[in-house]
Amino acid sequence: MKLAFFARLEAKPGKENDGIELLRNGLALANQESTTLLWFALRLGPTTFAIFDTFADEAGRQRHLSGPIAQALMAQAPALFAAPPAIESLEVLGAKLAA
Repeated sequence: MKLAFFARLEAKPGKENDGIELLRNGLALANQESTTLLWFALRLGPTTFAIFDTFADEAGRQRHLSGPIAQALMAQAPALFAAPPAIESLEVLGAKLAA
């Protein structure tokens, strides 16, 4: 794991449960992406959510941006979220994983 994305999402009022459903459904799509090493859907607060995912290289990270999760997120974002997802590209400096 060398690279990552962190995407912050702010649900529109009344759309929190729809956002949760979208993120939960994203897990099945993430499991189909061989270049996505880790994928987390997170709730940061009552209306604030995030996605954190990791990749071995830039090619995998870029492949993810055109994959089914990104397509579903961008297609539904205008209806569910107050603003477009704020996506940050990160470098993983260290990680501890269960054996």
